[in-house]
Amino acid sequence: MNSKIENALKRLNIILPLKQNQDKCTPEVKVLHQQMLQSFITRGRILTKEEMAPWARDISAALNVLSKLDMVIVTENGEPIGAYPFTKVEREHKILVNSHDIYAMCALDALAIAPMFEETVQITSQCRVTGDPVNIQMSGAEIKNLAAVRDIRFGVSWDAADDSLCCAESLCMEMIFLRDKKTAQEWFSNGSVNREIFTLQEAVQFSSRFFSPLLL
Repeated sequence: MNSKIENALKRLNIILPLKQNQDKCTPEVKVLHQQMLQSFITRGRILTKEEMAPWARDISAALNVLSKLDMVIVTENGEPIGAYPFTKVEREHKILVNSHDIYAMCALDALAIAPMFEETVQITSQCRVTGDPVNIQMSGAEIKNLAAVRDIRFGVSWDAADDSLCCAESLCMEMIFLRDKKTAQEWFSNGSVNREIFTLQEAVQFSSRFFSPLLL
């Protein structure tokens, strides 16, 4: 693993320590969290509260823990709507998996799903700068249409992180796809010093290393 990816992992784990927070949970809450993630793959959506019953004796308390640790996103009424890398809220990153259309919180999250679950997926998104379509086919950690998408870049504006907001509404909004190297360099040059660019293959490694441990 190159140092660039290692440094990015350390940086993201400081901002959003998902695995560390999962390990703080009781075994019951940890398993519930994993079942919520798996539900997006098998059902195409997050578990309902009723469906959580086999894994949690006190569903409200479990969701409160997961929400406070920024592992699960809930509405003001306490209804679960997302669990990184997934959300039921429509975003620019759509994932086709097991005949289900689901959404990812951000571009990094979109790239994580196939290797995380060893699934075949189709990512449909767009370049944040030009609006050009981005279509990536993956099987596990392999990019199946690499020849067509090799020049796509992943960009992150690290200073979008905001301690007063959940990561889904702050940093995730600035983890993006960029059409090609030239567009990425222009985006990088026009932003703050806290912007960073990754090749698509680097971003897949980054995303897989960050998210896959949640299933262990």
